[in-house]
Amino acid sequence: MSDNTARVRTIFRSKTKKTLDKIEDPRETLDDSYEQQVKLLQQVRQAVADVATAKKRIDLQGQEMGARYQRLGEQAREAMAQGREDLARAALERRALLEGQVAKLQDQFNSLQQQTAQLQSRERQLSEQIAAFRIEKETIKATYTASAAQVKANEAVAGLGASIDDIGTSLDRARDRVAQMQARAAATDELLASGALKDLTASPDADIERQLAAMSAQAEIDRQLRAMQSGDSAGGTSQRRADGPDGWLGIGQG
Repeated sequence: MSDNTARVRTIFRSKTKKTLDKIEDPRETLDDSYEQQVKLLQQVRQAVADVATAKKRIDLQGQEMGARYQRLGEQAREAMAQGREDLARAALERRALLEGQVAKLQDQFNSLQQQTAQLQSRERQLSEQIAAFRIEKETIKATYTASAAQVKANEAVAGLGASIDDIGTSLDRARDRVAQMQARAAATDELLASGALKDLTASPDADIERQLAAMSAQAEIDRQLRAMQSGDSAGGTSQRRADGPDGWLGIGQG
C-alpha cells in the first residue's frame, strides 16, 4: 500500500512540475527579480538620503554651537577688560559646558558621516549588480523568445508535414474512387449498348428501332456502292450537293 502511495505522489509531483513549467514564463520571473532588486536599491538610496538629512541637521546645530562658543569667549575677554572677573568666569564656565555638548555632537556627526559613506558604497555596488543583472536578464529573455519562436515554427512545420501526408492520402483515395466510377460508367454504357442492361427511360421497342436503323444505314451504303459500280450519276448526287459554301446543308438529304 505504501509503495502505491509513493508512486502516486511521484507521478503527482512530476505532473505538477510539468504543469508549472508550462505556466511559468522565465521572462516574467526575471522581470520580477529585477523589480525586487530595484526596490532594494530605492530603499538604500532612501536610507542614504535620511542619513544625509540627519547629518545636515547636526551640522547646522554644530554651527550654532560654534557661533555661541565664540561669543562666550568674546564676552569673557570683554568682561575681564571691564574688571568683571565674575562675568568672565560665568562666560568661561558656560563655554566649558558647551564644549562637552559640542564634543558629543561631533561624535554623532562623525558616526553619521561614516554611515553615509558605507551606504553610498553599498548603493554603488548594488547599482552595478543591478545593471549587470539587467543586461543578463535582457540577453536571457531575447534568447528564450528566439528559442520559443523557433519551437513554434518547428511545430508548425511538423504539423504542416502531417497535414500534407493526410492531404496526399485523401487525394489517393479520391483518385481511386474516380477511377472506379469511370470504370463503372464505361461498363454500364457497354451493357446498355449490348442490351444486357435495360434502359428504363427508353421506349419499349427501342432495341428493334436501333437494329432497323442500322440495317437501313447498311442498305443505303450498299445502294451507293452499286450505283458507283454501274456509273449511275445518282450515286454522286450527295457529293455534288456537298459542293459549294452551303453544300453541307445537303449532306444526307439524298
